[in-house]
Amino acid sequence: MFKLTDKGRSVRQMFDNIAPRYDLLNRLLSFGIDRRWRRFAVAQLQVPEHGRVLDIATGTCDVALEIARTTPDSVLIVGEDFTQGMLVHGQEKLDASPFGHRIMLVNAPCEEIPHPDDCFDAITIAFGIRNVVDRQKGLEEMFRVLKPGGRVVILEFSTPRSRIFRALYYFYFRRLLPAIGGLFSQRSAYQYLPDSVLEFPDQQCFRQMMADAGFASLRHHDLTFGISTVYVGDKLSD
Repeated sequence: MFKLTDKGRSVRQMFDNIAPRYDLLNRLLSFGIDRRWRRFAVAQLQVPEHGRVLDIATGTCDVALEIARTTPDSVLIVGEDFTQGMLVHGQEKLDASPFGHRIMLVNAPCEEIPHPDDCFDAITIAFGIRNVVDRQKGLEEMFRVLKPGGRVVILEFSTPRSRIFRALYYFYFRRLLPAIGGLFSQRSAYQYLPDSVLEFPDQQCFRQMMADAGFASLRHHDLTFGISTVYVGDKLSD
C-alpha cells in the first residue's frame, strides 16, 4: 500500500475538512465558471463504445458525472480519490443521478493507482494534479494504466499572462478568496489554494513532465484569460 508523506496526509485531512462545503464554494468562488472549464476538458476526450475512463482526484464527482452524461451508456467510469470525505459526498451525488450506476468510486492516491497496466481508454484529473506530492510519479502511473491509443486530459489552475489581468487575479486570489472561503469553511484551505497554484510549474515545464512520463502529441488550451489550462496528451499505440 502506498504510504503518504506528511504533506500528503496534511492535504488529505484538509480536503476531508472542507468536503461538506466544497461544491458550494467552487461555484461561489469561481462565479460558476468552473462548470464550463470541466465541460471543455471532458469534450477533449475520445471514449469508444464500451470504453473505460478513470477520473483521478474525482472529489465530489463533477467530472465523472459530466463524462457519464456525454458518453454512451456502455462506457464505465472509475472515480478515484485519496480523500474519503470527498468520496462520501460524491457518492451522495451519484445516488441522486441517473448516471450514477455507471460510476464506481475507489479510495486511492494518484501515485499508486490500484489498476493493471493498459486498463483505461481515457484518464482525467481536474484541479488535482497540483495536490499530488510526487507529480512525476503520478503522471507515470497515469501513463501505465492508460491503453495504447488512449488519452489523458488534465485541467488545472494556471497564472494569467496579461500583466493587468494577472494583478487583478492575484488580488482576488490572494486576498479576497481566503477571506470568503473562511466565512463558509476552513480559511487555511483557501489560503493553500493560491499558494499551491503559484508554485505549480508553467505550461511548458508541465508539458515536459508529461513528455518525460511518456505522453506524446502534447498540447494545451488556456481558458478564461489563462486562469486555468487544459493539458492533453496521448499514449501512442505500439
